[in-house]
Amino acid sequence: MNNKEFISGLSQKLGYSNKETSQLVSSVLSIMTQELQEGNIISIQGFGTFEVKKKLERISVNPATQQRMLIPPKLVLAYKPSILLKEKFKQKTLSHE
Repeated sequence: MNNKEFISGLSQKLGYSNKETSQLVSSVLSIMTQELQEGNIISIQGFGTFEVKKKLERISVNPATQQRMLIPPKLVLAYKPSILLKEKFKQKTLSHE
């Protein structure tokens, strides 16, 4: 599903125009981005948790040349699905077997 299909489906479900729905989704993503940039955790009940984690610096070895390289620390976005969402997928997987 691409962005256009998502907006279209959501607008039909909510009864809003595609333009209004697009603005709504854009606003939600903008606020989420801002909160994550500020280091806050975003928890959406029944869906999961988003947070920014810091990966420590590490040493990596190029297998071809055996050259060691220092990989600097960086920030990464992490998502952890809720228990409810995990259960829904577990049930769906089990019902297809």
